Amino acid sequence: MRDIKLLTENGVDVKASLELFGEMDMYDATLNDFLEGVNAKLTRLKNYKDVGDMPNYAIEVHSLKSDARYLGFTTLAQMAYDHELKSKEGNKFFVVQNYDALIEETNKMIDLAKKYLEGAVFESKDSTNSDSNEKSILVVDDSDLIQKFINKIFHEDYNVIVASDGQQAIDTIKNQTGGKIVAMLLDLNMPKVDGFEVLEYFKENDLFKSLPVSIITGDDSKERIDKAFKYPIVDMIVKPFNESNIKRVIEKTIGK
Repeated sequence: MRDIKLLTENGVDVKASLELFGEMDMYDATLNDFLEGVNAKLTRLKNYKDVGDMPNYAIEVHSLKSDARYLGFTTLAQMAYDHELKSKEGNKFFVVQNYDALIEETNKMIDLAKKYLEGAVFESKDSTNSDSNEKSILVVDDSDLIQKFINKIFHEDYNVIVASDGQQAIDTIKNQTGGKIVAMLLDLNMPKVDGFEVLEYFKENDLFKSLPVSIITGDDSKERIDKAFKYPIVDMIVKPFNESNIKRVIEKTIGK
């Protein structure tokens, strides 16, 4: 068994994470998912910082913050949150001045996770290309960690299709055949085409009646929530959510 003390003694709040994941096996698998996707995330983050693209930097660092909160990386989560707020304000000076510290803390967590998981083997359960289930759930979120977490929960009962931005979601819906998608979980903050643009596409094409939508978001500001509920969505759940929360929302959404 892997040594949890290695994490807790280095500031990882495993106890809080287990309130979400329920068991260490799920936590460990999600931690492995984080390692598989974090380098690509950091590359995008650097590119946005280098060209001064603060809106997309904010979206990417928001995803890093969400991942860190899920995994109990409290210091990293707070640092990423500070970057998110400042980049939303367009404060390039803060981002540039504090970027190296953010990356240093991220790399610290990467090294810690690798040491903790050293030698661990995880079974790949990618159902995004599977047709074994007749009914599908479309998960639209730019976080690989959230995509895979939801996939682990539902892959035995549904074909979990993922989209990393709103345009991918719209294209997926346009290309579906036989009405296999029975529910959509939609993030609001995404690069390229965001969640509100997807909601507007649904409104213009009268799709809410045929494909019920619930929102998954890390932005719980009253303005954003009120704006989302102007559309006929079924429900909204704020990140971080646990397995019980997301199952309840899916059942409610499909039931609608």
